[in-house]
Amino acid sequence: MSDMQVRPQETVCNATATADPVHEVLEPREVQLGPRTIMVDRLLPHRDRRMIGAWCFLDSYGPLSVRGGPGMRVPPHPHIGLQTVTWLVSGEVLHADSVGSRQLVRPGELSLMTAGRGIAHAEESPAAPPPELHGVQLWVALPNESRDVPPSFSHHADLPVVRDGGAEITVIVGSVGDARSTARMFSPIVGAQIDLAAGASVRLPLDPAFEHGALVLRGSSTVDGEGLVAGPLLYLGTGRTEVELAADEPAVVLLLGGEPFAEELVMWWNFVARDHDEIVRVHEEWERGDERFGDVPDHDERLPAPPLPTTRLRARPRAR
Repeated sequence: MSDMQVRPQETVCNATATADPVHEVLEPREVQLGPRTIMVDRLLPHRDRRMIGAWCFLDSYGPLSVRGGPGMRVPPHPHIGLQTVTWLVSGEVLHADSVGSRQLVRPGELSLMTAGRGIAHAEESPAAPPPELHGVQLWVALPNESRDVPPSFSHHADLPVVRDGGAEITVIVGSVGDARSTARMFSPIVGAQIDLAAGASVRLPLDPAFEHGALVLRGSSTVDGEGLVAGPLLYLGTGRTEVELAADEPAVVLLLGGEPFAEELVMWWNFVARDHDEIVRVHEEWERGDERFGDVPDHDERLPAPPLPTTRLRARPRAR
């Protein structure tokens, strides 16, 4: 998914993380994806907390009706220095990219795109989509030694699922207990969806070296005793060996975590870079159609890059 703001703000992130368990409620801000498409809730980067581990971007959208409307229409756009994670609760999204991938994404299936040194991709609702679309789009920053890897795409339709009473835990990336996703990641990280039946509760094992966050995608839940509804992201800090989730009604919760990211990043538009000059260079390369990004088959339209800021991109702390 693209950051389609016409005046995107630069974001510089470093490894500062809260060193103890905390509860920080991060409220989303609404962002429009293009003039004729959908509104999303942007949760990362947040003015108070820009990353959770290597997770550096999180948009939540829906549930929304796509019956009779355009649905998702995000034309080809570029990425560098990151992996994209497409995850759906309901509906379908068609992914196409410049390495030749074309994949229909459904709920419970992970589509993982590694941009590396450069890729272009498009995301759109299929011709006859289910009536409701609901999901999240996430970016994972690549560490310096991996950020120029060749671009690639993988689809994982058979993820590990753990059942514990009335809870069902789908491991998207990383591991929860002994259950491990086969998706290739480049930093210590975890992502999982927890489906809770009415009246269910579960204790999930956590790595105390990780920082964690939780987002309710459907219904309402308590996370470590904090009542949550769909919308805000709860940042939990580090130092936890487990977390308890419970629900009085059916609920869906997304758990994110990772080792605090040790490198400073400069994020602007769809680029995860290291400094201002790199942003300027890749901006120019995308605008002139450099072969670095390739072409997305069967897509003539390209998303133009917003104008660069008139001043050098400046550093901002990882947390306020």
